[in-house]
Amino acid sequence: MSERHLYPFPVSVNEAVEYLHNGNVVAMPTETVYGLAGLARNDDAVLKIFETKGRPRFNPLIVHCADMDMAQKVAQFNPLALKIAEKFWPGPLTLVLPKKADANISDLVTAGLDTVAIRLPEHSIARKILQTLGHPVAAPSANPSGKLSPTMSQHVIDAFEQKVPVVDGGACEAGVESTILAVEGEQVTLLRPGSVTAEMVKHAIGASVAYPTGSKIVAPGMLKSHYAPNASVRLNAREPNIGEAFLGFGELQGEGDNCRNLSSTGDLAEAAKNLFQYLRELDGTGAATIAVAPIPNEGIGIAINDRLTRAAADRTS
Repeated sequence: MSERHLYPFPVSVNEAVEYLHNGNVVAMPTETVYGLAGLARNDDAVLKIFETKGRPRFNPLIVHCADMDMAQKVAQFNPLALKIAEKFWPGPLTLVLPKKADANISDLVTAGLDTVAIRLPEHSIARKILQTLGHPVAAPSANPSGKLSPTMSQHVIDAFEQKVPVVDGGACEAGVESTILAVEGEQVTLLRPGSVTAEMVKHAIGASVAYPTGSKIVAPGMLKSHYAPNASVRLNAREPNIGEAFLGFGELQGEGDNCRNLSSTGDLAEAAKNLFQYLRELDGTGAATIAVAPIPNEGIGIAINDRLTRAAADRTS
């Protein structure tokens, strides 16, 4: 990235569309986190996404579309997939579906798989970019691979030192990446939890949701170590040890400048929105370890615990 020039901040929607048309990458806001977008049909643009992030090429990307017409040119939707899309799109849900044989997207996007991860974002700026562009974009989170996801434009600027153009859309509403569901026939599998919970999906489809077996990477966000600060992470801590920063929840608050509380009222949606920002702030204290209070493993708390577990995973293997 050192050879790239510095971009002004912020860039407009029209400037972002021009950059994308020309094969460049652009950071754009979504309701989940900021995404690093590139034209999905352009091999060079998709390669720039991987190179900019330092992302392993076996880790597939999510294709973002403006509407169902665009999505149905990329993926095959059976009746169950259509039912889920009708209920939750546009929004923070990604579907992993069979890729169409004539889908006009780079093979790099799917990492050699015969399925494609696809979603329709709800954020007004993301939708405006996609509608104006007229083509799908591939867009993982706009951060170095494995690091904390960006929920504010400044996070992207800090990560890439203005070598990536950024469209400013304010703070992201959900604060955690999209839920990912695989739909195969009548089977729905939750590959990554998010703000669209398994309970919400069960209610919408009137059937149970399965969970993946094995460790094969079939969708984004499935790497064991991911979403990590520079500091190590210690989970289920009721208080910090000497020298640790503390990320509290509810009544477990801690004291001092090296403490944050995801939600003093125990609101899991608020906790999800604050998660990456507070981890980033505590990482900035220079503490070697961030101790994290227990988070209820229910609703969107499941997604929070998923991200925290991956943040705390061994990074040497």
